[in-house]
Amino acid sequence: MSTPSAAGRILAVTSGKGGVGKTFVSANLAAALAERGERVLVLDADLGLANLDVVLNLSPTVTLHDVFTGKATLEQAIVPAPGGFSVLLAGSGLVEYSRLTPQVRDQLAEVILQLTPRFDRILLDTGAGISDVVLHAVSLADEVLVIVTPEPTSMTDAYATIKVLATLQKRRHIRLIVNQVSSAGEGRTIRNQLQLVVDRFVAPQLKAEGDPVPLMLELAGEIPIDPLVREAVSKRSLLLAIAPGAPAAKAINAAAARIAG
Repeated sequence: MSTPSAAGRILAVTSGKGGVGKTFVSANLAAALAERGERVLVLDADLGLANLDVVLNLSPTVTLHDVFTGKATLEQAIVPAPGGFSVLLAGSGLVEYSRLTPQVRDQLAEVILQLTPRFDRILLDTGAGISDVVLHAVSLADEVLVIVTPEPTSMTDAYATIKVLATLQKRRHIRLIVNQVSSAGEGRTIRNQLQLVVDRFVAPQLKAEGDPVPLMLELAGEIPIDPLVREAVSKRSLLLAIAPGAPAAKAINAAAARIAG
């Protein structure tokens, strides 16, 4: 696991399953942090199934794949995004990144090592689930943010992800953003439900392995169902840019304040 440094802090944004709005949250959270004066970069760590470029309506000519293969420098691959932050985009549909080879493992770690001194915060927009590619990307981060929705399958998969991060990576503090809540306070309820399951099933396992430190889930924010989110996604625009006063945009700004604070 990466250790926090005086340089940029690395936040892995991940989820147990796809379709929960992880990349949408990553992009808009980056914009909110940039508005707070941070130098922010989002790295599309969903190697092989990248879609950050789609969300931001970017057409990259240089990608992380080009850096890995020596066709371009890291500086050439970093591009400005709408919202005042930078992005490092991955190539999509690249089968060679569907599994974690020693070469990919080392290259990704080296790229992040080079990026860290240049930014205040780096967001790793990982893939969903607990594949070795996802877990390696998360292992390079100082902090983890899990995106979950109130849907039962999302909660089940989020728990599975949290359990793996606690047992394999010794994570003891994981942030949550609950997306698509239908009422105020629903995010807190879901956080409490997940914490109860963690306390019941994960904590005894950690104690049995000689680690009595509790795993704490922190609610970083809850984002309400908002029709303007769908509009922003369909326009391939940041919600914070087209509707900064929208309820979901305000919620993302509040989450950014908690994460930055």
